Amino acid sequence: MSPQTLLIDADDTLWENNIYFERAIAQFISFLNHHEFSPEQVREVLNDVERECIVTHGYGLHSFAHALVDTFERLSVGPVTPDLHAQIQGFAHAIADRPLEIISEVPDTLQYLAARHRLILMTKGALAEQSGKVERSGLKNYFAAVEIVAEKDISVYAAVTAKHKLDRATTWMIGNSPKSDINPALAAGLNAIFVPHGNTWILEHDEVNAASPPQRLLIVGRFAELREHF
Repeated sequence: MSPQTLLIDADDTLWENNIYFERAIAQFISFLNHHEFSPEQVREVLNDVERECIVTHGYGLHSFAHALVDTFERLSVGPVTPDLHAQIQGFAHAIADRPLEIISEVPDTLQYLAARHRLILMTKGALAEQSGKVERSGLKNYFAAVEIVAEKDISVYAAVTAKHKLDRATTWMIGNSPKSDINPALAAGLNAIFVPHGNTWILEHDEVNAASPPQRLLIVGRFAELREHF
């Protein structure tokens, strides 16, 4: 294969991320211990609040902490005292203290790909938070560039394509999120590779769109399978 450009997602593609948020949410729902709403109903409220917080606060732990507090305020019969506020935010902040868990075979696969193609890390979220993850991951040297964006939509993919003078025909977006990685990349004229993850954030769920020829869409079972295609 001739050299390609691979835009590669980070959270839940290169390292585990959402499993820690899911554990924090389970702890939060248990802590709330609502007597009228089931855990599933509480989660639905939290999902709605998270969507609202993304608009105001963007992505990341700061936004997640706001969503937990706002959800507690909406569902709690009593006031949120400073002590309760601190405990609720603690569920979110505990995530930041965890070491990154690199997904199996990712370093070896990146080493293989970087020797043959141009790799660009493309992740969305809070700049400082995502930059810290990239540095701690030990994977940065495999990438020719790192793009940390506030959102992944068609306009952002078009901007990254123009910035790096990418050829759409030989550029691929690789990630676990249909909503952020696959569908908008295809809509921007890029190729895409879907790497499903069993714990993809519910707000990133979507149907995977079909590719319009000559675009290509691949679906692989795990990141390491990229070596079979590139």
